[in-house]
Amino acid sequence: MLVRTYILNKHLNNVELFLRGSNLYRGIRLTTAVVTPLVIMYILGYAEWAPSVVVGVFLNAPGDIPGSLKRKVNAILISIGLTMLVTCTILFFKPYLMLLLIAMAIISFVVSLISVYGFRASLVSFSGLLSMVLALAVQKESPQEIFNHIGLMGIGGLWYLFVSFTFQKLAPKKDNNQLLSDTLALIGEYLKLRARLLTKKNKRETLIKEALVLQTQINEKHETLREVLYVERKKSGRSHYDEKQLLIFISTINIFELIEAKHLDYNEIDRLFIDKREFLKASKNLNKVLGNHLIKLSDLLIQKRKIPNKNVLLDALAKANDAISDYVDDVTLPQAREGALVLKNLYDYQELLLEEVRAIRRVMANVREASKVSLKRQDASQFLTLQEYRLNVIIQNLSFSSNLFRHALRFTVAVMFAFVLGTVLEIHNTYWIVLTILVIMRPNYGLTKERSKDRIIGTLIGATVAISIVLLTQNVVVYATMAIVSLIFAFALIQENYKFAAALITINVIFVYSLINPDAFEVIQYRVTDTIIGAIIAIVANYLLWPSWEVNNLKDVLLDAVKKNTSYLLATKDLYHAKKQNQLAYKVARKDAFLAISNLNAAFQRLTQDPKSKQREFQLIYSLVTLNQTMVSATASIGSFIVNHKTTSASKEFDVMVFKIADTLEMSCAILEGKPTIKQSDAESIKEAEDVLLKTFQHLSHKRDKNIKRGNTEISTRDMHHLQEAYLIPNQLIWLKSLSENLKRATRKYIEAV
Repeated sequence: MLVRTYILNKHLNNVELFLRGSNLYRGIRLTTAVVTPLVIMYILGYAEWAPSVVVGVFLNAPGDIPGSLKRKVNAILISIGLTMLVTCTILFFKPYLMLLLIAMAIISFVVSLISVYGFRASLVSFSGLLSMVLALAVQKESPQEIFNHIGLMGIGGLWYLFVSFTFQKLAPKKDNNQLLSDTLALIGEYLKLRARLLTKKNKRETLIKEALVLQTQINEKHETLREVLYVERKKSGRSHYDEKQLLIFISTINIFELIEAKHLDYNEIDRLFIDKREFLKASKNLNKVLGNHLIKLSDLLIQKRKIPNKNVLLDALAKANDAISDYVDDVTLPQAREGALVLKNLYDYQELLLEEVRAIRRVMANVREASKVSLKRQDASQFLTLQEYRLNVIIQNLSFSSNLFRHALRFTVAVMFAFVLGTVLEIHNTYWIVLTILVIMRPNYGLTKERSKDRIIGTLIGATVAISIVLLTQNVVVYATMAIVSLIFAFALIQENYKFAAALITINVIFVYSLINPDAFEVIQYRVTDTIIGAIIAIVANYLLWPSWEVNNLKDVLLDAVKKNTSYLLATKDLYHAKKQNQLAYKVARKDAFLAISNLNAAFQRLTQDPKSKQREFQLIYSLVTLNQTMVSATASIGSFIVNHKTTSASKEFDVMVFKIADTLEMSCAILEGKPTIKQSDAESIKEAEDVLLKTFQHLSHKRDKNIKRGNTEISTRDMHHLQEAYLIPNQLIWLKSLSENLKRATRKYIEAV
């Protein structure tokens, strides 16, 4: 009974989050923009103008995604101009088949290439291509009719821009709150996953692959939030609410770095706690408690309920602390020292996590003592990933080495084949086949296949629902209601669940057509058939025409990850030498390294979606991804310790080790670039530096053993930090050295094999 109640409450909570969230708000915004001109023009007696305005609304909505207002407005205005130009071209060339085919080929290729300017540009590109497809369905013959249609489309686009601006003013922080909520929820899930990694020895490989996906998703959210929060703050100053959102965002960054910093050497954990795993349970539980608490806080950003009690956090932290002394009592010193230091380092990191969670709690509770953001505008700009919009970006992509160039060619051939096939065979509504190709075809095979499957299943579900409703009722009011409701939820779900969005879009199309044409079954039949044909063409084209198998695209992403790894390591070295002066440079290098690893993770995920026969050297590539990921985490571990503790001065031996690791990483870069590798480090001096660093820990341990023998079992915070520093930093450096050498060997094998 309790389980059922829990499940029911969870479902109700998810429904409430959806109803209050920005996705449904976006669906209502677009539906308002579509329905309002239809109603007004019908009332005023200009119903024949309404479809053109509605087309303008639909075509220019895709570019309206979360981000800075300036970029959003620019994207919609460019989209309006592009869709008007494309529609005009297609309508004038439509009577002349050869000219129409040439125009379609040029538009398909050129407009597809706009995607090289980033995600927002890819949505503008989608609008342009969608306008080409819809123009094929429009029946306008005389120049006056065409120009009237184009003008009304432009009005529709401007109307949507006005509606979007109005909705944003009515709820200016809804998108930002949704982004922050999603980020907190993802980080909460990531923390819980890391808890399982601690003890689930047999499931680690599966869990690590899940972690790669979560890391990519978190980094994507962080990038969007940087644009939204930093750009808007830079332009309009800071309000109290903006300050709150930025504080929460900064805490999510800090939490994410702390999690990354504790990518533990699990082989070492297994060795130390091989028969003492019970002492890891308190740390594991604390991670779960922290993760669940973040998920609850993420819900509260949408629901505005009371903040949960913090006692559960404090109790879990106290138990983790008690586990350290229990371990020492059970194993006894000095044998327990290494295990105790591992638990202590883990505890310190979790204590810092708890402080960041409490900082988020204070901000959400409007506590006046919550800290202020002192980031300077020029400093904030360094955290933004700027998109280059010069013409040479397209010129640089005009080669078969460019994935987007090959996609543009592939898409153009698929569209032309589908249109010619439909024309020759006189297929009803050929443009639906082309539309299916446009919607599901992506630069990589795996995503195209996945979207094809979702599209077909969604279309079949939508058709089944529509048939059921048509059989049960022949009521026009029901058709109109279903068309509006399905439209709202389709756009609300299109980013979250494409399969259900496709089902709802199918329902919407069928009932809109049913209002015009009473034979709904004919519409359903053609819709399903054309969708299947379009999906098959898209999959076959992705497989056969200049395919972009991820194994061939990985080298550049891998090279960028290794370079950013090197920069991050060197920035950490500078931080150790002068914390205050180099903290900003360290944070920027950290951000760049995390993004580079996120891109590498995303590339690996795309690789797993390719056909098995195309996943050459899969295990080797997986090793390269995990080695890079582990190196970032090991560097983050050193950096996090330096930032959060009062440390001793960096030694020359520390620098020697860092330069050795950097040299090895640079050799990996040279191998990837096909350049000769130059060995720079002296093996003898490296071994000497390693010995000196390890002796520091041995010396402090020996000193501590003497104190214990004298009966001085208590240890000061300062001495404990020195002991932790002497243990953590040399061990992490030795681990990094080993990882960098493994990475160099794996890189050489990868280049030889691929």
